[in-house]
Amino acid sequence: MTQFSIGFLGAGRMATALGKGFVAAGLVSADRLIASDPIDDARTAFARETQGRVSHSNSEVVGKADILILAVKPYQVVSLLEELKSVLDPDRQLVISIAAGVPLAKMEAAMPSGMRVIRVMPNTPALVGASASAFALGTAATRADASFVLELLGAVGLALEVKEGLLDAVTGVSGSGPAYAFLMIEAMADGGVAAGLPRDIAQRLAAQTLLGAAKMVLETGQHPGALKDAVCSPGGTTIEAMHELEKGGVRAALISAVRVAAEKARRLA
Repeated sequence: MTQFSIGFLGAGRMATALGKGFVAAGLVSADRLIASDPIDDARTAFARETQGRVSHSNSEVVGKADILILAVKPYQVVSLLEELKSVLDPDRQLVISIAAGVPLAKMEAAMPSGMRVIRVMPNTPALVGASASAFALGTAATRADASFVLELLGAVGLALEVKEGLLDAVTGVSGSGPAYAFLMIEAMADGGVAAGLPRDIAQRLAAQTLLGAAKMVLETGQHPGALKDAVCSPGGTTIEAMHELEKGGVRAALISAVRVAAEKARRLA
């Protein structure tokens, strides 16, 4: 895969996280990364974090890249593709969109006939090799393209292929999900401080606890409810804590958070 060049149209935080993750995983060398963005600070941050090249020109990125990653705001995607239609090459390039809510059909209509496009919903833990991504293939994309994207995204975390109709739900669960986890870590650390722990110790314990719990779910294959029950000893501290969480509506709030994020992604289309 190192023979390919990867171009980012948009150099924001998600583009930077992916670019840095691809380089760290050895998928591509930094000199084969290039990104464009109209915002100076975004270009500067991308170059600093990835050691890749940056440009003011979207056309320059298209001309130099085999893999094009659309990392602009959803409302900018169609106009950007129409702007670049004359320089896109269906025989050479694969387009990967990480813009939430923009359907494959809309993107394909704005590009040359036969352009291969894949719609992806990644998340920011790609920066540390722990992303959770899902993707759907456009009409011209091949099984070889799917294998390529699986390898590309799999190098920076978990990658799963889904039907396009499920990608908005993916946005609600894993696209926005890191923010839910950060909120939980912060709240657990606050609780630890309230109970007498120093802030740094409470925060490290909270973060490691969520990491360990997630690994248990992934590596044991057990239902999270069963793992939760195993921690709740009769008459013990954990079942008392679970009662407080249920009284506070934590479960319902998380379900609602996923649903409203998914609905917002649908509206972005």
